[in-house]
Amino acid sequence: MWIDSHNHLQDRRLGDPAPIIAAMRLAGLEGCVVNATCEEDWENVANLARTEVDWVLPAFGIHPWKAHLPRAGWVDRLKDRLEMHPHASVGECGLDQWIAAPGLDIQKPIFDAQLRLAREMGRPVTIHCLKAWGALFEALTAAPPPSRFLLHSFNGSFETAQRLIPLGAFFSFSGYFLHQRKAAVVEVFKRLPLDRILLETDAPDMLPPPGIVSHPFDQDLNHPGNLSSIGQALASSLGIPVEELAQITRENARRFFGS
Repeated sequence: MWIDSHNHLQDRRLGDPAPIIAAMRLAGLEGCVVNATCEEDWENVANLARTEVDWVLPAFGIHPWKAHLPRAGWVDRLKDRLEMHPHASVGECGLDQWIAAPGLDIQKPIFDAQLRLAREMGRPVTIHCLKAWGALFEALTAAPPPSRFLLHSFNGSFETAQRLIPLGAFFSFSGYFLHQRKAAVVEVFKRLPLDRILLETDAPDMLPPPGIVSHPFDQDLNHPGNLSSIGQALASSLGIPVEELAQITRENARRFFGS
C-alpha cells in the first residue's frame, strides 16, 4: 500500500474526484495529501477531506505562483481553516525563480508568513522550491522552520539536501524524475536517508514517462493512480524490494503528517 504525499485532487482538470479516488484505491493507495494552491482552493480541499475521512489529508496554503492573489486578512483565514482541520498541514507554499512573475519580493512575505504560522501551530509544511535555493536558505535562517518540512518534487543537489536534513527536511520523489533526462535526480535519491523519502504524483502535473504510466488520462495529464508504478520504478532504481519501499515511504508519510 502506498501514500501519495502530494497531489491536487481539487484541480478541475481531473474532473470528478470520486472515480479518481476509486482508481487510486484499486491501484494500491491507502491515502493521499491534497494540497491547495490558493485561497479559492481551500473549501474544495476541505470538502474532499470531509467526504473521504481517513483517506484524504488536507493541506491549505498559497503557492508561490499565486503569491500576488491573497487578499487582506488571508493569514487569519488560513489560521481559522487550520484550526477547523486539526490534522491539516500547511501547503503548498514556497519560492520559485523559474517563473518571471510574481517575483521573489512578492513571494517571500507570503512564504514567510506561512512558515511562521506552521511553526506557531506545530503543523508540517510542504515547500515548493524551484531555482530559489539561496532564497530558501535565507528564509530558513531568518526564522526557524517548523520541526518538519517536506521539499516536494525535490530536484536539488545532494549537498543541498545535506544542509536541509538537520533542519527537519523530508524529500518527496515525483514520477516525472523517471524521465531519462532527469536521471541526476534519481542519483540524489539513492544517497538520501531512507527515513526521509516520501512518494508523490503532483497530479495532474509531473507526468511520468510513458513506460511508467499505468493510468493514462486525458490531455496527457498525470493520474494519481500512477503512484504504484512510480514506487515500483524507484524501488528498482534504489535496489530495494518494492514492498520495502512501500512500507518505508508509508511509515515516513504517517510520521511526517502525523496521520
